[in-house]
Amino acid sequence: MQRAAQRDQGGRRAKRLSHVLLGAAAVPVMLVAAGCSSDSGSDDAGGDKSSETSASVSASPTVQAATYTSLPDACDTLSKGTLGDLVPKASKSGKQGKSDDIKTRGSCSWSSLDNNGVKGSQFRWLNVSLLRFDSDVTRGEGDKLAQEYFDKQVQDAQAVDGAKNAKAAPVTGTGEAATLVTYDLKKKEGSFKQQTLVTRVENVVVTVDYNGAGLAGEKTPSADTLAKLVKTAAKEAVASVTKANSGGGTGTGGAASPSPSKSASKSPSTSTSKSTSPSKSTAKKS
Repeated sequence: MQRAAQRDQGGRRAKRLSHVLLGAAAVPVMLVAAGCSSDSGSDDAGGDKSSETSASVSASPTVQAATYTSLPDACDTLSKGTLGDLVPKASKSGKQGKSDDIKTRGSCSWSSLDNNGVKGSQFRWLNVSLLRFDSDVTRGEGDKLAQEYFDKQVQDAQAVDGAKNAKAAPVTGTGEAATLVTYDLKKKEGSFKQQTLVTRVENVVVTVDYNGAGLAGEKTPSADTLAKLVKTAAKEAVASVTKANSGGGTGTGGAASPSPSKSASKSPSTSTSKSTSPSKSTAKKS
């Protein structure tokens, strides 16, 4: 009897032990399942971040729009009074320069010959050129492109073939940046005093070329007098650009374009060679 009771107690202990082991074995299974669920959540979060990154990378690049979208008629940039001071014997209408895109490029020139007979004559030549730059996603903002062209214009003005005593000096009170380049140019007709004032106002570059000479024995004009006159002309031209974009002017432009204009993509040296070389113009007019 005693042995039978011991066997029954041993059997009950064995059953309880097996239940404990089974319960212990179930715990790791639950932990593994919980771990899998947690890993799955991490993958989903990573996927969301990847989607956000991909979306930001694929977004189209942008660039700040150019400030000025119009240009005035270059022949209307100067007042009759100013033209009377700079080119007193010139036609007040001026000679319109050719342009393949009047929204971005324009120029106008005037020639004056005050003939005093046997005493000689005074020659003056004036040219105003305007160049506007649009902002472009591949090339940059309009004012940045205009500044690059401004720098090139100043450099080219000092490198004119045959120029003597070339000097460059900053000018204040005219646009965001302005530089006056002066030099002497000796020709068979006489000694010419050249003044080239380059200025940038926002995304537009204004170049005013002015030269004078005393011909057939007439006295050579003063460089200081010519410089004072060309500064007045440059200020008026800059004011005309601002007015054309204020709603009160008669600009030749339209809405801003995200692509570079034809004129903006041309080499600056081409325009400079036309505006800063008085030899061809003076030879024809004298």
